[in-house]
Amino acid sequence: MPEKIKEIISKIKLTRTLPIIVSALVLIVLCGAVYALTGSHNHLIWIAFVLLYIISVIIFISSDYLSATQKGTQAETFIGSMTLEMMVKMPYPVVICSSDGKIAWYNSAFTERIGSRNVSGQRFEDLLGKSITELKSGDNGTRLIYSDRAYNVKVYSVSSNKKRYFLTLWDDVTEFEALKKKLEDDEVQVAYILADNIEELSQYTKDGVRTAANEIDTILKEWAEESQGILKEYQANKYVFLFRSSQMNTFLERKFDLLDKIRDVRVGESSFSLTVSMGVSNIEGTLTEKERVAQDALDMALQRGGDQVVVKNSKGLEFYGGKTQTVQKRTKVRSRVIANELASLISSSSLVLIMGHRMPDFDCIGACLGVARLCNFCGVPFYIVANEKDENFKRCYDRIKGISEYKDQMTFCNASEAQDLIGSDTLTVVVDVNNINQIEAPDIISISHRTVYIDHHRKTAEFEEAPLISYIEPSASSASELVAEILEQSLPTGTLAKEEADIMYSGILLDTKQFTRNAGVRTFGAALYLRGEGASPSDALTLFKSSLSDFVSEAKFESNVVVYRKCMAISCNDSPDNTQSDRISAAKAADKLLSVEGVKASFALCKIDDSIHISARSTGEINVQLILEKIGGGGHFDSAATKLNGSMNEVLTMLKNAIDEYFKENNLEN
Repeated sequence: MPEKIKEIISKIKLTRTLPIIVSALVLIVLCGAVYALTGSHNHLIWIAFVLLYIISVIIFISSDYLSATQKGTQAETFIGSMTLEMMVKMPYPVVICSSDGKIAWYNSAFTERIGSRNVSGQRFEDLLGKSITELKSGDNGTRLIYSDRAYNVKVYSVSSNKKRYFLTLWDDVTEFEALKKKLEDDEVQVAYILADNIEELSQYTKDGVRTAANEIDTILKEWAEESQGILKEYQANKYVFLFRSSQMNTFLERKFDLLDKIRDVRVGESSFSLTVSMGVSNIEGTLTEKERVAQDALDMALQRGGDQVVVKNSKGLEFYGGKTQTVQKRTKVRSRVIANELASLISSSSLVLIMGHRMPDFDCIGACLGVARLCNFCGVPFYIVANEKDENFKRCYDRIKGISEYKDQMTFCNASEAQDLIGSDTLTVVVDVNNINQIEAPDIISISHRTVYIDHHRKTAEFEEAPLISYIEPSASSASELVAEILEQSLPTGTLAKEEADIMYSGILLDTKQFTRNAGVRTFGAALYLRGEGASPSDALTLFKSSLSDFVSEAKFESNVVVYRKCMAISCNDSPDNTQSDRISAAKAADKLLSVEGVKASFALCKIDDSIHISARSTGEINVQLILEKIGGGGHFDSAATKLNGSMNEVLTMLKNAIDEYFKENNLEN
């Protein structure tokens, strides 16, 4: 009741209360007049006047309240009618759904979209493919396609008679989307193209190189004309290509088959294949930004070994090609430049931290020791970050512990100790690895802002922070080869200790399988330098001697082999007693499997703790690096590895799927 009274009072305006006050004053005056004229003291007269006044006030208030209520109802009816008429006649489609998602009402504009059929009572989800609750509320709206038209649908929650409804407003954006698509298709993208092995092949044969180069030029121009783009040669065998974004889908669908056409161009009697590398931008932005992105993508393609296309978009990098082995370059110009830059960086640093990948092999340890020797020559203190419990490290340390720089392991530290040593001018040199997830101490990379990479593995991803030097040469056999070239350019003869030279030499032996795989002119040049510094092949080979337990471990792999797709040998060892040394046995087993007739690639799987390690090797016909990249690995064309979590069967399935995908992408048989 009090609420009702408040409602009544709220509807009575001040102008309506003034007559009541005036009438009360008039009543008092009349009563006084009657009393003065008659001199009567009869109280009934007073009571009669008061009752008459009260009745008048009640009638007045009631009529005023009824009038206000009637006017309010009329206003609400007027507004409701106007709103309904507006929604009915609105040129935009309007659909109202009940709380359970069924269409309760729609206006004439929506009727024009759906034709003569009646959709009342149908579920919104059945008609549009998306439930009413999935639509975004507010001003942003949700993009829907209906009857070949694009709409931006906004939804609002409303109530009527204590029932909840969803009111949807449809904004037709078909023309806007078409215009936006046209602008996106017409946006210019940039690509850099490089004939990446003409110079190297000309070292082997003079016949037909110029003719083959002209043939490549013709193929590129025909491809550019077909793509309605612009191709310009800005230097010998170097091109810049401008094209519309709409052509990108065609390139991706064909997987840049341009690479295959150029690969068919042969040079000389030995039928060497010419190859090109390409860096492509697929981003939004200015031409300057796209040009820089295309150049970065080309650098990535070259650091991965060439003969491939790297496309950089907003989501990351995409790789196409990479079917051929890299051709080793004879020139040492770049190694000379890198040697000078590295020596300068070391000299300007107060401390150098050197590290490789987890579970280091002889190549990794040898490269670390080579960089350490360069630091010692520059007079800068250094630490090698390593796991001192690793078997390979122990074996190598036994060789070098007599050298004063390594006495009592004073120049070695673990990851946690290294973090405390980092200063503003500390230089971090990473060797034999470029994937941050495989580095011995990844946290150091995120802390140190002065980083150098020296590696021979194909680059798999961009660096989060650009290094000061990125010396990544997939054409090199090993990291020890690259470091040996740097030392040859930087150190006086006889500076390198014999024990250091032995370990670096063993690193080259390991990665070249004793000079039988991926060994070129630069490889033998580096080996010759190490021999001149005192390296002994016989002493280096003693590092490869296996213990009896290792011999037994290798035998486990050889007794459990299956051949997949007629040319891929897969061996597994899921013994619960496996240790880290079995990972090395897996690599040796993968090497031995290549000696089996008909085997083009081998994979050795080893379970260690809760992880499955995969070592992959190839005769050179199959790119095992591309296969393992699909499941998070990396490495070389003919030598790669990865580590995965899961059961042996799960990892086997992943590996076989990756092999199947590789065969499908490259149109291989079997």
